[in-house]
Amino acid sequence: MSALVRIRAERDQMSAIERRIADFVLENAQLLRDYSSQQLANALGISQSSVVKFCQKLGFKGYPDLKLSISEAVVRADNGNGGSQPGGGSQRPASLATSLWQRKSEAEEATRHINTTDALGAVASAIGSARRVFIIGLGDDDIHARALALRLSLLGVLAVHNFDVTHMAASMSAAESGDVLVVFSEFGMHPALGQLCRYAREHGGAVVTVTRHSANPLRAHADLPLLVSAHDDGAHIQPLLYHSALQHLMDQVFVLLCDGSRARRANLQANLARIQPLIDA
Repeated sequence: MSALVRIRAERDQMSAIERRIADFVLENAQLLRDYSSQQLANALGISQSSVVKFCQKLGFKGYPDLKLSISEAVVRADNGNGGSQPGGGSQRPASLATSLWQRKSEAEEATRHINTTDALGAVASAIGSARRVFIIGLGDDDIHARALALRLSLLGVLAVHNFDVTHMAASMSAAESGDVLVVFSEFGMHPALGQLCRYAREHGGAVVTVTRHSANPLRAHADLPLLVSAHDDGAHIQPLLYHSALQHLMDQVFVLLCDGSRARRANLQANLARIQPLIDA
């Protein structure tokens, strides 16, 4: 993982001083080769030791290693898109496609870095062993909630999907110990979703949340949090990165569910065969 991708992935969990360093590095990546660690510290009004600690926290031996990694990332980016920004009026379609693909790949890489194999395995195990899986997402988040519900149904997992919190609260009155609630919420700020998490806990269920990699109220309710890292200066680009990285994340959970049970794979094949005539009709 390149230094720039790692910084974007970890930024929301950094201290105030670390975020200042991160923002400066991200905004001035092409100029960083001309800065020494002391010059960087002076530009930000912090100590040189803060810069060194920042580098080490990211897994680098020191500032020279960080600067080298960033320089290499800048060169790769320049070779990939000619230094143009996605969506620029003068950017050719082929260049735009390459740039957007590159940014999506970085978001997916950062998201993979945050969610360990063990964390994904724990989510798949909880869903696979649950009697029922309650799934909810509001607004755009319902796209992913609906997709997960359909996939689980194809695997023979009982999925209760809803996009209305009051209807979901009513459905969860029948929840039992061992059931799972999966909540999709990009920013994790909706109070009603937090209340649903408390309902699940009261019934002995486990809570899986899917949010941005940020400190948010909903994430605090999770037994098993899944986190998405997707950052971009373009307001029209950032949502695309988020949905792409989230989809890739949930694809991994789906594959783990399939690989973990021959019965689920058999259910998938049988259900796909049953559905195909309806599609062809």
